[in-house]
Amino acid sequence: MGVYRLYTGADGESHIDELNLQGHPELREIQTTSGIRLQEFAAKQFIDWHPAPRRQWVIILSGELEIGLGDGTFRRFGPGDARLVEDTTGRGHTTRTLGDKSCLAMAVHVAG
Repeated sequence: MGVYRLYTGADGESHIDELNLQGHPELREIQTTSGIRLQEFAAKQFIDWHPAPRRQWVIILSGELEIGLGDGTFRRFGPGDARLVEDTTGRGHTTRTLGDKSCLAMAVHVAG
């Protein structure tokens, strides 16, 4: 279980940083949100390159997802992993559901 940030770098590609709460005390503050939704990704679903539609937290509730980055690397996320998704420009990332089960995620839209 971890906390991550998915963002667009100066190179126009998406990157992922692992965040720790000690180094980012602002993450423990109340944040204003504009909505919440549940999203189910079907088993073995693949979504090709796409930027995030908005700045949002995506928290995996069940199942596993793999995020592909422009440098050819992949990161796996499972239950309890939370990503602050901010790669709203550039090529974006790919998304793949891992395993034979669907993946349930909660997207919390960040206001502003």
